[in-house]
Amino acid sequence: MRTFYGTDSVPEQWPASAVCIGKFDGVHAGHRAVITELKSLATDNDLAAVVVTFDRHPLALLSPRDCPLALVSTEQKLDLLAETGVDATVVLEFTRALAALPPEEFAWKILVQALHARFVLVGRDFRFGAGGAGTVELLELLGAQFGFEVRMIDDVKPRQDRRVSSTWIRELLSVGDVSTAAELLGHVPTMRGMVVHGAARGRELGFPTANLEAEAEGFTPADGVYAGWLTDAGTRYPAAISVGNNPTFEGIERRQVEAYVLDETDLDLYDHIVDVSFVRHIRGMVAYEGIEPLIRQIRDDVERTRSILKVPLPQG
Repeated sequence: MRTFYGTDSVPEQWPASAVCIGKFDGVHAGHRAVITELKSLATDNDLAAVVVTFDRHPLALLSPRDCPLALVSTEQKLDLLAETGVDATVVLEFTRALAALPPEEFAWKILVQALHARFVLVGRDFRFGAGGAGTVELLELLGAQFGFEVRMIDDVKPRQDRRVSSTWIRELLSVGDVSTAAELLGHVPTMRGMVVHGAARGRELGFPTANLEAEAEGFTPADGVYAGWLTDAGTRYPAAISVGNNPTFEGIERRQVEAYVLDETDLDLYDHIVDVSFVRHIRGMVAYEGIEPLIRQIRDDVERTRSILKVPLPQG
């Protein structure tokens, strides 16, 4: 997949395209349904399949207090989009100037001039242009004028009463239901960040952990312990993951995400950028009276993680 930052970086000779537009936060099952149709149209009509998205949620600029936490960073989003097999993604910087662009200019400059759109795919609630004035109906009128056809993609509803949305997925992650969130996403919810030095309490207990930096990308699920995976430079390790401020110990002010890689006590991950993926919630965060009860609980967490991930016991 080619990535273009802004339409100015799209080559002048870029081929005619089928285009879909959206925030694509999480690149969830609803987004993937749009992309599946996009690729089918592109293949059938000998077009390039192009996603147009933004470098941030529009509310981050227009109304920061109302802006939801992102499910993924821009880089994570681009990785997920690349996995879908689209030909290119155009990342638009969401600025005041872009926010003020009239719908007609948005369609002409981005869809027609830059991408030579022949098909444009959108969801039912799609809005574009200054003040969200552009509707699907207006886009269809502009398509008739500029030479592209608009296809509206129906919502994906795994349950009859609710469509897949980033809002629903945030709700699930906020209560620790990473399993259902993964079903709606079509992939395991994942955080990405650098491994930094912590208080080394895990190592002292016999379970050394990789601690993610406070600025780690991705949505942090509810406090608790999870079975999941830690991926470093393409190598995936099974891990028991703790989220929270570890109430057994005093003086931990911020929530931490730390992963114990099963059966690995000498793995040096400091300063590595790793992915930590959450497969299943095991338990909530509990304060223990003393070290021994905590160690017994961690051992149980590790065994439950081993069972959930189907990791065999080490030989010898």
